[in-house]
Amino acid sequence: MERLPLEGLRVLDLSQVYAGPLAARTLADLGAEVIRVESAVRSTRGGPRPQPGAVYPQGDPGRRPFNRSAYYNEVNRNKLAVGLDLSKEAGRDIFKKLVAVSDALIENFSPRVMANFGLDYPVLEGINPRLVMVSISAYGQTGPYRGYVSFGRGIEAMTGLSDVTAYEDSGPIGPGIAYADAVAGLHAAFAVLAALRERRRTGRGRYIDLSLRESLAAMMGEWLVSLSPKRMGGCFRRVERPPRAGNRDATGLFQGCYRCRGEDDWIAVAIQSEAEWEAFCRAIGDPPWVREERFADLLSRLRNRAELDRLIEGWTIRHTSEEAMRILQGVGVRAGAVRSVGELFSDRHLRARGFFEKITHPEAGTHDYPGLPWKLGLTPGCIRAPAPCFAEHNAYVFGELLGIPQDRIAALEAEGVIVRTPIR
Repeated sequence: MERLPLEGLRVLDLSQVYAGPLAARTLADLGAEVIRVESAVRSTRGGPRPQPGAVYPQGDPGRRPFNRSAYYNEVNRNKLAVGLDLSKEAGRDIFKKLVAVSDALIENFSPRVMANFGLDYPVLEGINPRLVMVSISAYGQTGPYRGYVSFGRGIEAMTGLSDVTAYEDSGPIGPGIAYADAVAGLHAAFAVLAALRERRRTGRGRYIDLSLRESLAAMMGEWLVSLSPKRMGGCFRRVERPPRAGNRDATGLFQGCYRCRGEDDWIAVAIQSEAEWEAFCRAIGDPPWVREERFADLLSRLRNRAELDRLIEGWTIRHTSEEAMRILQGVGVRAGAVRSVGELFSDRHLRARGFFEKITHPEAGTHDYPGLPWKLGLTPGCIRAPAPCFAEHNAYVFGELLGIPQDRIAALEAEGVIVRTPIR
């Protein structure tokens, strides 16, 4: 295999939870050397005791649960890790040495933290003018909400996503994952690459202020445009909230989720044109009701949507979701079985494409991990290494990379500056 696209790039990862680690993992998957700098007392990988709500392989936290967290191990593959206390001046001095030999830095603290450490961008730029730094925060580094903190769940509500992902008769519903974090993480990785490309031209790094809320708001474009306030008589007219449509979609002739044969078995179906409607009717055996006046055209179907859904489910309930998907896809209708997360592991299509990769972690064991979502022709990439154990690469980073003598490293460990295990 040829060199990976980002080989030779060094990234420092100060981030926690999901958005920042995902951004850094994306760069690591592409070949960058990503070094996680972790605190002994504050880490979302957990501490010496099992964390409430955390997921561990086989449900067993083991003797060192901070190395067995399923969340941490999935989002931090292909990285290195060191333990360093930035609350101590000696720790900040070592971190500055790392900055001097690195290309990019990703952090997702609240806006006050890096400045309180004396490690904000003006300081770090003075050490390394070529540094690209991205700060990911809930609301950004400026504005009235600058000091507010949040996670993806709160941002999904603050951005309106929870309002539109709801049923007609329900209140707001959040998505099943921290969608705001995932979107912001991918935006951050892209922003780092764009700044690095700009650095080729100018020779200087860049500071990137990235907000979870704005990252997600950028994905709400159709609602923001269609419901944007209209200026009338010197003031803004209040706009209505978008309709809550559940599984339906106003842009299609119909779209819905229908029960199939078996326990909790469902299929999603979307019809986007009259030609697809006719194909759908043929696929389900052209029953008499499809020719009735109440379903003769789009408006009629929309007026009688509840009855149409009932009749469609009368066909889907006689098939498994896999059978119904195969029949409908065979005539060009967009239909997909509703899979549980557990079913993805046995999905024959994902297996045929090699999406899952079997990785052995020294303390968490051997498991299938979701692989890379892209496949570059000559440099497809792979999971080259499991997530690092806590402080696993202290010797390489502090000794080989920075050249700190062993006796000095030992003294810094005694002072609690360089750390080997969480103490929370």
